[in-house]
Amino acid sequence: MSAEPSVVEPVLRQDSPAEGGPAPHVQFGETPSMALLALERLDLFVVVLTLFGCLLAFQEPLTGDYAGLAGVAVILCGRFITRPDLRSNLGFGARTLVMMPRLLMEWATVVGILLFAGFALKISDSFSRAVLLTWFTVTAVALALTQEIQGQVSRWLYARGTFASTFVVVGVTKVGLELVRRIPDQTFLGFFDYRSRERLALAAPDTPAVSGCANLGNFVREHGVAAVYIALPIANAPRIRNLLADLRNSTTSVYFVPDVFAFDLIQGRVVDLNGIPALAICDTPLRGTNAFMKRMLDLALALATLPVLVPVCAVIALAVKLSSRGPVLFAQRRYGMDGEEILVYKFRSMTVCEDGGQIRQASRDDARITSLGRFLRRTSLDELPQILNVLQGKMSFVGPRPHAVAHNELYRRQINGYMIRHKVLPGITGWAQVHGLRGETDTVDKMAQRVRFDLEYLRNWSLSLDVRILVKTVIVVLKGDNAY
Repeated sequence: MSAEPSVVEPVLRQDSPAEGGPAPHVQFGETPSMALLALERLDLFVVVLTLFGCLLAFQEPLTGDYAGLAGVAVILCGRFITRPDLRSNLGFGARTLVMMPRLLMEWATVVGILLFAGFALKISDSFSRAVLLTWFTVTAVALALTQEIQGQVSRWLYARGTFASTFVVVGVTKVGLELVRRIPDQTFLGFFDYRSRERLALAAPDTPAVSGCANLGNFVREHGVAAVYIALPIANAPRIRNLLADLRNSTTSVYFVPDVFAFDLIQGRVVDLNGIPALAICDTPLRGTNAFMKRMLDLALALATLPVLVPVCAVIALAVKLSSRGPVLFAQRRYGMDGEEILVYKFRSMTVCEDGGQIRQASRDDARITSLGRFLRRTSLDELPQILNVLQGKMSFVGPRPHAVAHNELYRRQINGYMIRHKVLPGITGWAQVHGLRGETDTVDKMAQRVRFDLEYLRNWSLSLDVRILVKTVIVVLKGDNAY
């Protein structure tokens, strides 16, 4: 154990650390001020104000139905409208160019859910169509203007130091350095560590001046430090206890930050288990509201497309029956969510219906593919019966593509993390497919690349990401690359 280093006064820093470097896929907790929260969620007030403004413009009375609509819209916007980055240095107008595409997509998602709920519950006649159409249009513009205003106001307030609070970090570790990068809206006063400056210079040469931990309590009290983040390894429990005892004689807030970089996190976040905090290492994003909203999107798309797809499917079914011997539909065992075995339906495109312990993947110029089947596979029309799987709740429109059971058993032993892709519903299309990873995976490396995109989808899942994938899928299908 090294001797206690000499005390060095931490350097006051007003600037935020440089951006860059990978950020951990974990949701850090925040303790923002009420003023900051109000500014971040100004868009929720705008959604309500524009609705009431449309009612006044069309001289419609404010009924309980409209009040309920406003409440539901606020809840959905709080879930789907991304909070603006109030620390961004983008100038006036540039913020709109960057945020507008995503903002329009998120607002369109909210509008789609509201319309679906209105028709499903048979309450759409309670609302004026003129009011709703005007509200939908005006709100999209109002949200963009609001984010411009938020950006300008926040820059002015940050310049005045309105939102600034002070903090120190105990432990020059990877997570400690990341903490400083992730909370630039507060004033960082410096690091504290048990190691000598010589050892720290080798571990982190660019670290600002560091003080010994024996000085922590006095420094916190003398400078009125608002928060202390302890980023020491959990193995240093005795030292952490000593630090906590030293800090009890102050009013500072103390947080212990585990080293999240030690794990490959899938949906990493802190959860509460009946009063016991726990760090989620590998979990599904589809819990609670997320699962409900994704299911509503699947049902809305399925029901909206059925009137068009039914006659198309009927024509394809007749063509399959007349063009070659065998069943119209081909059902194959595949793994669904949590590894549940499901039957996935496709229009038969080959002369065989393999579903055994060994299955040979279709390849380019495969003799087993029928002449009609080649067209169906190139245009992905053979996948249309999977709408039935979506209606059953066994699949989603977007998710990792399900593989045959035989292929799962093969690749789960060769690719690390392969089975994690089953933490969500399999999809008709997915993040890997829109990146060109369609068709045959004749090598383990190709399958590993597909799995890498599937896991990236799990880490970053959002409803807006699903919508992006659906739009990209249309483009990919039209190109017809790697489809045979």
